[in-house]
Amino acid sequence: MTSVSDKNRVLIFDTTLRDGEQSPGATMSHNEKLEIASLLDEMGVDIIEAGFPIASQGDFDAVSEIAKNSKNSVICGLARASFGDIDRCMEAVKHAAQPRIHTFIGTSPLHRDITALTMDEMADKIHETVTHARNLCDNVQWSPMDAIRTEHDYLCRTVEIAIKAGATTINIPDTVGYTIPRESSDIIKMLLERVPGADDIIFATHCHNDLGMATANSLAAVEAGARQIECTINGLGERAGNTALEEVVMALKVRNDIMPYNTKIDTTKIMNISRRVSQVSGFVVQPNKAIVGKNAFAHESGIHQDGMLKNAETFEIMRPADVGLSGTSLPLGKHSGRAALRAKLEELGYELGDNQLKDVFVRFKELADRKKEVLDDDVVALMQDTGSESQNEYIKIKHLRVVCGSEAPQTADIILEIDGEEKHCTAQGDGPVDAAFKAIKELYPTQARLQIYQVNAVTEGTDAQATVSVRLEEDGRIATGQSSDTDTVFASAKAYVNAVNRLIVRRTKSAPGADTKEVSYKDAG
Repeated sequence: MTSVSDKNRVLIFDTTLRDGEQSPGATMSHNEKLEIASLLDEMGVDIIEAGFPIASQGDFDAVSEIAKNSKNSVICGLARASFGDIDRCMEAVKHAAQPRIHTFIGTSPLHRDITALTMDEMADKIHETVTHARNLCDNVQWSPMDAIRTEHDYLCRTVEIAIKAGATTINIPDTVGYTIPRESSDIIKMLLERVPGADDIIFATHCHNDLGMATANSLAAVEAGARQIECTINGLGERAGNTALEEVVMALKVRNDIMPYNTKIDTTKIMNISRRVSQVSGFVVQPNKAIVGKNAFAHESGIHQDGMLKNAETFEIMRPADVGLSGTSLPLGKHSGRAALRAKLEELGYELGDNQLKDVFVRFKELADRKKEVLDDDVVALMQDTGSESQNEYIKIKHLRVVCGSEAPQTADIILEIDGEEKHCTAQGDGPVDAAFKAIKELYPTQARLQIYQVNAVTEGTDAQATVSVRLEEDGRIATGQSSDTDTVFASAKAYVNAVNRLIVRRTKSAPGADTKEVSYKDAG
């Protein structure tokens, strides 16, 4: 663990797999969690909050497996202020080379009312639970949930108790995104000045983005003395999300002249993990999102283009290569070979073996036959679609034909392979997509409710690929499917089938030991 003597070192605590996954509809499969954890580990994240082990057997298994596989990162689990939660957390993270227990309780008047504890009773509970955690693990983090709205005197009192009980990191969460930069800074300064032992531990900041200031609030806390930032990839998280890892890391890198702090994040890996998190969560990154948005390094204005041609620094404060993008262009089309495709994939951050490249090349050629030019975003969509097909496919689309026009109803003729057996159906609907979904549902009946249907054009033009995201809900289980194709209806059908396949997997696991959230809980941020 980094010591507090490293005054300019800022630890990056990633909670994509815990707080990020709590975002409605962002639930990830076991294998997806392991993959994201591996990418975070490789990127140089200091602490990975891998989940909430008491929530379900699935969460416990994921945290345990991530702990076993971690090479560099501290692996952390979340636990409420109870011995049972803390014991279960330790059981999950104990396999890590560097385990951490993160325990919390809501300290604001609003949260004290919920727990029906007096200030003194809560203080005793903090002492007992943090002491218990420290007896199990040398690395203990404690959070006063809703710290920003906690009375300052009581906040100082509870932080002092946690430090004396053995907490090595104190996290100050802005649980509801309520603070502003000045207040975020002032609270950290106050705790450092007023709390005995504060100089011997690390203060962390955990900000939500409800007022759009999560990144600014986190950086203000660092300038005040906090040395750990809690964040997520793409700012994923409940409500308006959390502090975005890519934003705080690049802000510290680009403005190191006035914020002389450093992290150990390999920023060239940012784009790759951003795309993967977007795919597995089903949350599309908005085009104008800082650092990782599609338009973050795009210049359309004539004045901007002229300036860029003369000197890129005129309108770019960071190089595309700094976050894993290339400033050069390698046009791809139907005449391109494997070498060109491999070069483009490597440029975009994908490393494929020969067999993987062979499979992707076939799909690339099919796409190139339908498009005049295959752009970078097309290749990314192709890789994401390829990744989605690696999951268990109980249902596959063998044939789809739709008939549509100005006169309703529309018709979809489909053949599905279900558990190895081909089945045929023709259905009508209010539009070709509705007809296709009804045909799929007739061949494989399900009570799943369509929560979200979203279509995004990957590139411009009439031959653009469409990336379709479909979210289904069935008996509390949520599954997201995604697919890309130049045929929007076909992409929609594939995305729907992908989501159904995920539901089937989760349905089979919903007996005891299921990967579902079985415990009602509140987070530490």
